[in-house]
Amino acid sequence: MGGLREVAAPFVVPGPSGVAVRDRLKGLSATDERVLRLVGGHLGSLASRDLKARCAAGPDHDSEQWAERKRALTQESSSRWAGAITKASHDQWALARRGHLAHIHGPQAAVRTITHRLSLPVGEKGSKGTPGGYRSRQEWFVKTRRLHVLADRLEAARAEWAAGVVRVVRGGKQLLNTRHHLDAAQLTEPEWRRRWQAGRRFLQADGESGKRYGNETVRVTPDGEVSIKLPAPLAHLANAPHGRYVLTARASFAHRGEQWRDRVTSNRAVAYRIHEDPVRGRWYLTASWTLPPAVTVPLAAARARGMVGVDTNANHLAAWRLDAHGNPVGAPLRFGYDLSGTATHRDAQVRHALIRLLHFAKRHNLAIGVEDLDFAAAKSREKHGRRKRFRKLISGMPVSRLRARLVSMAAELGVPVLAVDPAYTSRWGAQHWQQPLASQNKKATRHHAAAVAIGRRALGHPIRRRTAPPRDDRSDRRGHRTVQTRPDARGREEPRPRIPGTRTRSVSPDAERKRATRASRTVRDTRSDQAWVQDPLLLTD
Repeated sequence: MGGLREVAAPFVVPGPSGVAVRDRLKGLSATDERVLRLVGGHLGSLASRDLKARCAAGPDHDSEQWAERKRALTQESSSRWAGAITKASHDQWALARRGHLAHIHGPQAAVRTITHRLSLPVGEKGSKGTPGGYRSRQEWFVKTRRLHVLADRLEAARAEWAAGVVRVVRGGKQLLNTRHHLDAAQLTEPEWRRRWQAGRRFLQADGESGKRYGNETVRVTPDGEVSIKLPAPLAHLANAPHGRYVLTARASFAHRGEQWRDRVTSNRAVAYRIHEDPVRGRWYLTASWTLPPAVTVPLAAARARGMVGVDTNANHLAAWRLDAHGNPVGAPLRFGYDLSGTATHRDAQVRHALIRLLHFAKRHNLAIGVEDLDFAAAKSREKHGRRKRFRKLISGMPVSRLRARLVSMAAELGVPVLAVDPAYTSRWGAQHWQQPLASQNKKATRHHAAAVAIGRRALGHPIRRRTAPPRDDRSDRRGHRTVQTRPDARGREEPRPRIPGTRTRSVSPDAERKRATRASRTVRDTRSDQAWVQDPLLLTD
């Protein structure tokens, strides 16, 4: 066991820290859409200018510069719009900064791997967990050139990190690159322009507790009336007092509508965002708010009634129900999803698979055990080499989205979720559980065996089915002790109890009664306490 890494203890996943709901703004007039585009475009230009100033300040940015940026924006909008823009710029810069640091970790790992493999003789075998040398002199030469390229990229990235340089595109880098490949994207220039302008608009405002309906900038009343505070240059477009514009559409949140209505009625903070979907020609309103930290279920209480072990795969969730002692119960479960198509379709597929899993766990009052997966450091070409299919497989798995969806949906249904260390679950599950779970009419897959291993680890049991007997009991004198037996259980060291009924390779419990009445078919003395009886012979001429 010296070469195995330490396995972290399972833990109960805390619930989500916030919630967001969306509703379509139906029935907008042409004037409403025109006003929204004008306001969003004006505030979007201010947001782009402020983001440029924030990126230029870099890590030396302080509160004085933040206040100066806000004063400059207030003159062209309002104090609350300026606060929302500066906060959004700061959050976007911080996100890009974290992404830059994560980007540096990739070349670092690749440089370490290539350097190690180049130091080994060509063709040398690798050990467990450590790669060996390259296969040929040609591959060794190509990797030396790649090492220089990666080293230059890493040096440039580190220099930009030290200088605080980040690369941010308002509207999205992918949409920006699409402008140069309109034929491949099957878009015309006006269609691309509409998407680009919709992505760069700014129509979002954070809430403020104590203010009317929880937000003074974008206000939504309990009966669904939506109004926005117009910037100073566009105040002439107002159709309500105090420079506000009231939309003709009404908002009614079907999901979590009661929670939202309770918040706005009690004047608690609610953030809003208005955005357009140019492909469908629709406008949407998104409301979000933070949730108070919920008290998580104790680990012992989550394990009390059993577990559903779940193994995450590229196109399905493999699951198996386990009782509190770690024994598989019932038949294996499979919740499939299709990750082809648009992002909306993929998200719907994931949610549909998760809701079926959660309904099963809720119906049987079980907790869910999942792996704490993170493939951020496992997608590099240098780690997996020529295994392109495997790299593509793990890159396409929606680990982060599935984890976030599972936590939020499970918290809504009151199903505890336990995260376990993913180390060796697939390997040990196949080794100890795949063959015992198979039957004559059904074969257990490697994924279902991994689900059993995950569930057992979440319950606190080892993955192995049985512990090894003591050295002086290899002949099974006392019987193999199962891992489910606790140290304080009475009689765990005693022989196995006698079970009535027919058993394989054992004497029937009523065999002693039958021996006294039946006649032996042989002339052999089978037991010392039986009378010697001989079958009668047939007399023939």
